[in-house]
Amino acid sequence: MVEVNSETDFVAKNPEFAAFAKQLAELVATRKPADVAALSELGIGADTVEATRQKLVQKIGENITVRRFERIETDAKLETYLHPPGKIGVMVEYEGANPAVAKDVAMHIAFAKPRYMAKEQVAPDVIASERKILEARAAESGKPPEIVAKMVEGGLNKFLAEITLLGQPFVKDDKQTVEKMLKAQGSRLRGYRLLVVGEGIEKKQSDFAAEVAAMTRSAA
Repeated sequence: MVEVNSETDFVAKNPEFAAFAKQLAELVATRKPADVAALSELGIGADTVEATRQKLVQKIGENITVRRFERIETDAKLETYLHPPGKIGVMVEYEGANPAVAKDVAMHIAFAKPRYMAKEQVAPDVIASERKILEARAAESGKPPEIVAKMVEGGLNKFLAEITLLGQPFVKDDKQTVEKMLKAQGSRLRGYRLLVVGEGIEKKQSDFAAEVAAMTRSAA
């Protein structure tokens, strides 16, 4: 999966923009670039990716950036999901015979956006920070220390379930977790990748007209 940013939805629907993004995804899959800088140096026809991007910017008249990509190479199976097309992308690496199960998990990820797959992967500092918050709240309850300890552990378990994919209630059946659903279906999740277009980008003003003019002068 490759995230390519434009300034407006109008450009994102442009056939040339879509074709450029598809070419990038194919390059990531087949050429295995280490990062965006390496991807930008690869060739598309007679030009590099970067040169092609600059030409597309000049033609469309709007800034276009290749921001990031995710790639999975596996001996297991892969399932993908886009929702809505071009806004959220999910890749699921799994074992099991039924691809529909993996598709459901990918849809769940797109909806719930879990921060981690399993509680064992949650960073220790994240757990420590949440524990401090829970301890402060529980201390204000005035309950005995042994009850406070149980309140903290219960709250921590709830927190870990909320931020981990396997611990979350399955979006199609909230009476069971994703982990239990997968087990019932004879499937096992190895990992996943999630990209949300524009996530984490700080909106800032830039002199785009000057940038285009500079690229035009450079091309001349």
